[in-house]
Amino acid sequence: MILPRIKTIAFVTLTTISAGLLSSVSAKAACNDAAAEGVDWTDCRKRNLIITNSSLENATLVQSDFSSTDLSGSKITGADLTKANLLRASLTGVAGDGANFQNALGFRTLFEGASLKNANFTKAELHRSDFSDADLSGANLSKTELGRVNFNGAKLTDTNFEHANLARADFRGSIFEGPLPLQESFLFQTRIEGVDLSKAVGLAQWQVDMSCGNENTKLPEGITIPTTWPCEEED
Repeated sequence: MILPRIKTIAFVTLTTISAGLLSSVSAKAACNDAAAEGVDWTDCRKRNLIITNSSLENATLVQSDFSSTDLSGSKITGADLTKANLLRASLTGVAGDGANFQNALGFRTLFEGASLKNANFTKAELHRSDFSDADLSGANLSKTELGRVNFNGAKLTDTNFEHANLARADFRGSIFEGPLPLQESFLFQTRIEGVDLSKAVGLAQWQVDMSCGNENTKLPEGITIPTTWPCEEED
């Protein structure tokens, strides 16, 4: 009775291995697919490429490696870029409303002039990235690493920055109406000179005390201007 059992185990093992190999081959084949709406590039290596003005609406780009790749002008509306590698990638001028960047990894990533309304950046790491002139209305950047990020000229209406790291980020020239959620966000030397934060939600005195504002910065009722303002300009 032992021999038939061994044969059965061997058959199951070979079947499992074969299924895994077929899955791997299928994934590699998908990575060779051209950019197209709904394409599945999960875990694909797309580094150092020029994929400008491409149609990637509703594409599955989970854990794809786009480091140093130029995606500028592309349509990524509704695309899933969860845990994607965006180090030094260019997404300048992309149409990315509703895109999912949750847990994405970026550094000096360019989002200049991009449309990212209602996009999800929760827990993404985007140090030194550039969102200047981008539309982030309704976007979720809670718990996101945004150290030294440039928001000059960015539209931030209803953008959620709760629990985000905004150390040395630059909000000068940003545009928004109504409340701006900043509860528990880290504002160490965050540039808010001339910014109207009178309707900010969850903003506390300790946050303002470590930030960089001036006499033109407007604060919510009950919060006072720190004696450390204005900060010295960095070299």
